[in-house]
Amino acid sequence: MVTAKEFEDKKIFEGCMPIEVMAERGRDTMRFGPLKPVGLKSPKTGKLFYAVVQLRAENVSRTCFNMVGFQTRLKQPEQIKVFRMIPGLSKSKFLRYGSIHRNTFINSPVHLTKDLTLINSDNTMLAGQITGVEGYIESTAMGLLAGIFASNKLKGKIIKHPSITTAHGALLNYITNKDHKNFQPSNINFGLFPELEQHLKDKHLKKEAIVKKALEDWEAFINETTY
Repeated sequence: MVTAKEFEDKKIFEGCMPIEVMAERGRDTMRFGPLKPVGLKSPKTGKLFYAVVQLRAENVSRTCFNMVGFQTRLKQPEQIKVFRMIPGLSKSKFLRYGSIHRNTFINSPVHLTKDLTLINSDNTMLAGQITGVEGYIESTAMGLLAGIFASNKLKGKIIKHPSITTAHGALLNYITNKDHKNFQPSNINFGLFPELEQHLKDKHLKKEAIVKKALEDWEAFINETTY
């Protein structure tokens, strides 16, 4: 195992956990995480597989594949030994070894305004993962808002913010909410949206209503916003 340096923060982000940390939490943890066999049934038995490793093609000729969800602190010889135990990978060759990445972000509720501008430097705007959102789409979403806000600011226009009922607005509200006691990154999830005025007991109907409202309000925001 690669040991962390003294100056490195050893906190593990729950949404990007090393595979060995998941294994330490119990034998079924990985089966309900990156190895979850949702929608994949055995052609022989018709039943769901026990666990599934996703291999994502990394080149056009499909000769190189990425093992999805296998970020790890295992040393390279151990990675070869352990991962070749997986059925179908016993003769695999490793072109790039797994690692973990550092998630760097600021304490946005303390340092950012709703316009994604630094409180102590109104000419500096931030976007992407450093604002405290987690995920490629979420980072892109904050980049889009930062671009819209910057354009309006440079043109002397009033900066409008998307409603908290939209995905963009919910994320923006999360990273700039002053009520945080221990701010941590988050991706988009239904818990960030406000409760609907209409009470729905059925979870699926509730989620559909949230999505419908989000799309309607986002379209309204785009139509009202010039940049």
